[in-house]
Amino acid sequence: MVELIIGILALLYGLYTIYLRVCKDSKAWGKLAKMKEVYGEKAGTVIHTISYTIVPIAVGIVGIVAYCLGIKVF
Repeated sequence: MVELIIGILALLYGLYTIYLRVCKDSKAWGKLAKMKEVYGEKAGTVIHTISYTIVPIAVGIVGIVAYCLGIKVF
């Protein structure tokens, strides 16, 4: 059951970050500006997108699938 809860929460967080990226300006992202400053415009955006959008969605999908298959991950 823990896998399902964590999976759903992670998936919702990832989808929410996609919504923010599409519908809101970049000022809503506190760490994005710092990452762009440190790594450059493109690399900072890529790192931020991977770590705050793609990874949570992947963790969410894995958690939900693990629950459906009866695999204990946590």
